[in-house]
Amino acid sequence: MRTLISTAFVSLDGVVEGPGGEPGYRNSGWTFKDIDFVPEAYEIKGREQEESAAILLGRTSYEAFSPVWPDMEDFAGYKVMPKYVVSTTLKEDDLVSNWGETTILRSLDEVAKLKDTEGGPIIVHGSATLNRGLSDAGLIDRYHLLVFPLLLGAGKRLFSDTDKDVQKLKLVESETYANGIQKNVFDVVR
Repeated sequence: MRTLISTAFVSLDGVVEGPGGEPGYRNSGWTFKDIDFVPEAYEIKGREQEESAAILLGRTSYEAFSPVWPDMEDFAGYKVMPKYVVSTTLKEDDLVSNWGETTILRSLDEVAKLKDTEGGPIIVHGSATLNRGLSDAGLIDRYHLLVFPLLLGAGKRLFSDTDKDVQKLKLVESETYANGIQKNVFDVVR
C-alpha cells in the first residue's frame, strides 16, 4: 500500500488559498509578504521531490501548476514522475503534453485503488477541496505542513469542517525557523 502525503503552506488559522498568488483572493501571495526568506524552512520541499514517486492533484491545482511547473528547474523532479488528477470534468484533451504521464481519476474510490498499488509515496500539492475529501475518506497517511505565523481569516481551508470522529495525528518531525515558520510533519494514527 502506498503512502499518501498532503503537503501545504498553511496559515495558523488553516487557510491554504493563494499562498504564492491567486487571482481574486485578497491576501494572495501571503507566503512572500512580510515573511523573511529563510532557505532552510523550505528544505522539505526538495526532499518531497526526492522521496515521492507520484503527484496527485485536484483539477484546479492541475490547471494552475501545469502551465508553469513543467519548465521550472525547481520542480524538475516532478516532471518525470507520474501525475494523477482527480476530476469529474477534466478531459484528456485538457492535459498538457510537456509534463509527462498524467492520468485522470474520476473519484476518491479510484484514489483508494491507486493507494493499493505497488510503488512509492504519492504527494498531494495544493488541491484544497481534494485534500478535504481525502481526509474525510481516511485516505491521507501523512501531512507535511509549513505553518506561517499569519491569521488570514477568509480563504480555502486545508481541513474539512465536517462533523466527524476525532482523527489523531502523531508529530514525527518539527522545527521552527527564525522567520516564525513552523515545519510540522504528522503521521495519521489509524
